[in-house]
Amino acid sequence: MSRSDDILRLHRLAHTGGSAGLLAWLTTRLGGWAGVVHSDRVHGSASGQAPESALRGAAEMSARGLRSAALEGEGSATLLFALDDGRALAAVLALPHHPEAATLVADAAVPLALVLRAEEAARREQRAALAEARAREAVLHLLMNGRLSTARQIAEALGPSLPDPMRMYVVECRTGQRGEVARLCAELTGGRAWTVRCPVYVRHLIVLVPAGPGAAAVPAAASAPAGASLPVPAEDDALAGALVGVVRDAVVGVSAEAPLREAPAAYTQAFHALAVARGRGERHARFGPGPELALAAHGAGAGWAGAFLAPLHGYAPKRAQDPGAQELRATAHAWLNFTSHATRLLKIHRNTLAGRLKLIEALLGLDLARLADQSALSFALRLTPGGLAPDALAGRAAGLDDVLSDPRLADWARAHLRPLTGPDAPPGARATVRVWLDHDAQLVPAAAALGISVPGARKRLTRVEALLERSLLQSPSARHDLWLAHRAEELAG
Repeated sequence: MSRSDDILRLHRLAHTGGSAGLLAWLTTRLGGWAGVVHSDRVHGSASGQAPESALRGAAEMSARGLRSAALEGEGSATLLFALDDGRALAAVLALPHHPEAATLVADAAVPLALVLRAEEAARREQRAALAEARAREAVLHLLMNGRLSTARQIAEALGPSLPDPMRMYVVECRTGQRGEVARLCAELTGGRAWTVRCPVYVRHLIVLVPAGPGAAAVPAAASAPAGASLPVPAEDDALAGALVGVVRDAVVGVSAEAPLREAPAAYTQAFHALAVARGRGERHARFGPGPELALAAHGAGAGWAGAFLAPLHGYAPKRAQDPGAQELRATAHAWLNFTSHATRLLKIHRNTLAGRLKLIEALLGLDLARLADQSALSFALRLTPGGLAPDALAGRAAGLDDVLSDPRLADWARAHLRPLTGPDAPPGARATVRVWLDHDAQLVPAAAALGISVPGARKRLTRVEALLERSLLQSPSARHDLWLAHRAEELAG
């Protein structure tokens, strides 16, 4: 093989096999050891630990400021050529070695230096992308726990600013498409969409878009991937219509317009809308108008919620490393929304989650295996989005039944449950939901009580999801609101 063939092969390997492929070929071609060394360590090699002669040679080259060196020992020769940053390409060969070995090592040094730089740049870019993704997750976490000021500061550094007021979109797509969907959202909104990959569901992208007339309208200059064309959607669903028209198999749920401080409620709305959109041919849906529990109950329930959560808000851990009140509150909120998947959002082990939930149960006197206690905690957290001081409103405390007996809650409950007995309701919808709630929203015992199979019970509840325009079987689920509505209706007689 001629020198020109070797050079051509080296450059091809640099493009196709990277530094590892180039070094592996060089090792085979020379019949010895080849690798990249520093004066005190191996940077990369094709055949394990660097020989002592290579490390010694690299140190000597660095000390003397040399660009190349050749060392001979007992039965072997070490050839070294400087790369950059104190590194050198080294080859350790048995004597006698091929007379053109030094030339081949010198020829390999140039493409190897280039490919090493490219690989390091790619690693830096990957680390930067990972850091940005985690920072965006942190912003989402802060928003969901009412820490708006800190969320805004971090988001401002990442860009763009968090929109207020806003609509929240949950886009469900194939896992590898989330980056492309984020790019499209930025393009379709003129760079105003704030996107974050959902830390819980790997197929979901969460998008915050400025609200208001024309805020999410599709610009005329928006482009689509090769072979696709942007549709002209209805004005009220411009972004959702454009996304499902361009991104294959995408499904989009959209919240109602909301101030940024109501981001948790907006996310729940978008998630419920997503459940509806999966059953529609247009593959997108906006959260249907309807009474909001927190709004209906705020006047009647704020005092109760403050007293209910006072032991949690007043908790002080005995050790600095233990979770405090704010962390426990965030844990409760995440678990109520995502059950066991909360570990992905909180970045904790499942045993840590279980330990925190036991502490929350002990502080509040709850059994979180019971849907009734889950619903009470969910209700209280939504009525105190920013948290309260331990003694706040304690003097106005009442029981949960007292709150649910308020006429405003009775009106909310009737409106919330009306679709279950309306003209579009399938037979037995109300009874199916009642039995499911009575069995703590557990599918297997509910199916047994109904005398049907588990798939049959799941099918019935899927129909109810479309009827209520709420997610039931996948978290965040409307099960807590349904339990509260049924209880309020019972109390109203």
